[in-house]
Amino acid sequence: MILDIIANLLASLCVIAGLFFFLVGAIGINRFPDAYNRLHASSKCSTLGLLGLLLGVIFHIGTLGIVTKAILTMAFAFVANPVGSHILAKAAHVDGLKQWPKTLSDELAEDYPERTQRAEAADDDDPDLFTQPSRQASTAETNAQPELETNPASTTDKAATTESPESCLA
Repeated sequence: MILDIIANLLASLCVIAGLFFFLVGAIGINRFPDAYNRLHASSKCSTLGLLGLLLGVIFHIGTLGIVTKAILTMAFAFVANPVGSHILAKAAHVDGLKQWPKTLSDELAEDYPERTQRAEAADDDDPDLFTQPSRQASTAETNAQPELETNPASTTDKAATTESPESCLA
């Protein structure tokens, strides 16, 4: 009886911790300035969030089959998530995806000097690349949609006066 209460309490704490890491990862994906930082937030938090949820499942259910599957899933996630994130980040870097201007170091640039030379030679720095658009500008743009004509007679008049494709060729 008391072991069930302790197991359910541990399961609840682990699930809450896992959900916390998922929430932090989602906030990081929305708040970080460039793809590299967002990838870092998503990979770390998804790995730790999955760990919390699976530990919660282990404490709550606790059968041998569930424990085995959860441990194998955790092992796979701890290997696959960092490796996949590293591969995605390296491919983005090799492809020339811009970093946030306040990034402190770029150790991979030493391995691909031709990429950094081409990026510097292109000189296409957009100062607004990492800035958030203002809310007033976005609402003004959405409110400034062109009005459509609602008069059906005007559309038939335009169709009658258009030239045929053959007359345009002559």
